Amino acid sequence: MDAARYAVVGAGLAGASTAWHLARRGHDVVLLERSRPAAHDGSSHGSARILRYAYPDQLYVDLVVRARTLWSELEATSGRTLLTPTDALDVGELREPRLLAEVLARAGVPHELVPVAEARERWPGVAADTEVLRHDGAVLDAEQTVLAMVGLAQQHGAEVRTGFDVERVTREGSGFRLHSADGQVLDAEHVVVSAGGWLPALLRDLPLPSGFLGRIPPLTVRQEQAYHFPYREPALWPTLIHKSPAISVYSLPGGRDADFRGQKVAEYAAGPVIPSARDQDGRIDPANRARVTDYVREHLPGLEPEPYAETTCLFTSTPTEDFVIDEVDGLTLLSPCSGHGAKFAPLLGGLAADVATGEGGIERFRLSRLPARA
Repeated sequence: MDAARYAVVGAGLAGASTAWHLARRGHDVVLLERSRPAAHDGSSHGSARILRYAYPDQLYVDLVVRARTLWSELEATSGRTLLTPTDALDVGELREPRLLAEVLARAGVPHELVPVAEARERWPGVAADTEVLRHDGAVLDAEQTVLAMVGLAQQHGAEVRTGFDVERVTREGSGFRLHSADGQVLDAEHVVVSAGGWLPALLRDLPLPSGFLGRIPPLTVRQEQAYHFPYREPALWPTLIHKSPAISVYSLPGGRDADFRGQKVAEYAAGPVIPSARDQDGRIDPANRARVTDYVREHLPGLEPEPYAETTCLFTSTPTEDFVIDEVDGLTLLSPCSGHGAKFAPLLGGLAADVATGEGGIERFRLSRLPARA
């Protein structure tokens, strides 16, 4: 019977990071993936995610600061370029740029508040409707990041098994047995489940105590929709978060996903809710396409208001958009997405490894602070 000390389920950003951190600490690790690392039907594929510091919540700003150091280490040790620096802009009545600036100031993150007229001059492709918070951000390549962390985990002795679609986990003595859909089996002393959009369907097949299971917040899986709009003229575009009473939008250079010729634009958390990742169908809602195109026409004059490519992806969110990183009896549950987890990727595995090995953790991400659900 195959066996490992730590089995990590899911080779997306969080799972790959966990395998890397556990392996670099000298642990015996097997990383299990249903298809391949950074699979295209998960949440960690593609070349364009936003790295930004701006949050209204001090905890997350501080975590970005910690993560940014690890991004530099990951690029240096892997030899891969993972970040493309760019301006990061936050704008809109509901985005509250001044509040964000106060939080960044407390964290010592350099930033500036730019008046509307000046912002329109500096970033003519963006029709700012409020003052703008600007700080140094980046576009991160999610797929290359996964591959970098998987490669480093393997260098530290981790084993990676693809084609192992975990169907259930059972208790076996003092450890666990992981069963795949096609009959494969692996024993492990400890299990870290980082299954992304597949987690909601897998929960009922994990050996979790009822008290722990009852505190897991509802996990909402959305099939989000994103569109690539061509640049009218070549330019170095910023990332953008825009929240108004009418719409919440994020936008960023599309990178390799957009053939390096367009901006990725999407309405935040507007896709249909599905039971789990297994239920995604990849369909685009024409009403959503029209709404985002209207937004581009009004607010992003530097883009041609007709998308040349479109795609879907998955968000797996808690009601508060806080992460879940907690452990019970040797099984660690890891759900650090909620549509904003990618920027923390090199750090997430360290946080998960701390919890899995009993070396610490962030109390706010533990389930013990939450009331049991009826």
